[in-house]
Amino acid sequence: MARSHLTLAALATNAVPELDVAHARNHSLGGNGSFDSALLITRDEKELIIRVPTSQAAETEQSADLVALRALTTGNRSRLPFDVPVFVGQAPFEGTRAVVYERLPGASYDADALTGHEGVSGSIGRAIAAIHGLPSAFIGDAGLVQQSAQDCRTSTIDLIDKAANTGKLPAALLRRWELATDDDALWQFAPTVIHGSLSAESFLISDDAVCAVLGWSGLSVGDPARDLNWLLAARGDAAETAIATYAAARQGNDPLITQRAMLYAELELARWLLHGVDLHNDAIIDDAVAMLDGLVDNVHSHTMNSLSPETGPILSVTDVETMLKDTPRTRATGSAGRNSDESSDYGTSEFADTGSFSRVTSFDGTGFDVPDIGVVGSDRTAMDPASTDYVDDTTGPVPTIDSADDADTDDQARKRSSSE
Repeated sequence: MARSHLTLAALATNAVPELDVAHARNHSLGGNGSFDSALLITRDEKELIIRVPTSQAAETEQSADLVALRALTTGNRSRLPFDVPVFVGQAPFEGTRAVVYERLPGASYDADALTGHEGVSGSIGRAIAAIHGLPSAFIGDAGLVQQSAQDCRTSTIDLIDKAANTGKLPAALLRRWELATDDDALWQFAPTVIHGSLSAESFLISDDAVCAVLGWSGLSVGDPARDLNWLLAARGDAAETAIATYAAARQGNDPLITQRAMLYAELELARWLLHGVDLHNDAIIDDAVAMLDGLVDNVHSHTMNSLSPETGPILSVTDVETMLKDTPRTRATGSAGRNSDESSDYGTSEFADTGSFSRVTSFDGTGFDVPDIGVVGSDRTAMDPASTDYVDDTTGPVPTIDSADDADTDDQARKRSSSE
């Protein structure tokens, strides 16, 4: 059961000394998100977000996000053309912890809407390029993951092997993916700083440009293609602009990046299969097997582009879109959990019919269509984002939590902070 905005607002007064909350409202999507969230407005009209994880996976993600935000120092942030969340305070609560952030301005949109606007698509390409252009030394200093190109290749091979060991991976897909991992040319790239969990929900938009990027729990050094594969199912007419702008900003120094991004996108189906196997969930397994079989049909119909010269025909962008748009998003495994700051945390919106931005209350992220720096584009049809209303209960002055209910606060907070 979702925690109320009153409880969260009172908890925030424990997390942030001398915080004076004037109003609060629920900021959670239907009570089914990974975090219970509330929007707080202080008496001096500052806006804050408080978030409490609803599962162990969400708590782990939140801890990783805090480590990443500390690593993104003022100097690092100054290199980025957008804002990054600012940590304000934290407090232990019911075996986990609540974290308070400054609320960043901007609106969220689904992937189709983001890539349906040429200016926004270009801004997304530049934003991703800026992340990949950060100097990498701070990643090691913060103790975050650093992968070489060979490490990325090896982890991909391990994922394929695990999927094959389930006995449910079609031989045609296994062969195609193995040929891609055997292609030395595909893995000749320079690792960069990557966001690591980008999705449409990661971006906040203002004045037709990216104004903030959320959800930094996957911050690391690794394959930059991982920050592009979420675009593969987006159907906006300007989807190609994001990749073209990215490639221009990065000076085209990774000519096969879109092929690797396509591979990672296809491997999301393998991750979904493994997730079902880990949970012993037959419904998820059957769903994954059906989508993998769909990929095989496309292989045999020769309607696909290649990942590398050795792989032969593989999925076209349209086929990837068809497969991925129905792939359930989950936070439970690897890159399937895409973003720590979901719509329930920062508010949502969609494009108006005119193509300009109009604040509303929903989004649904998917993936991407690419120009021929790796993949041939395809025709796309616009898709209207579905609308989901937020509970918006405003309050007056907020009561504080009884200190007797939180007797473990100081010691637990110090232990958790030292463990990050």
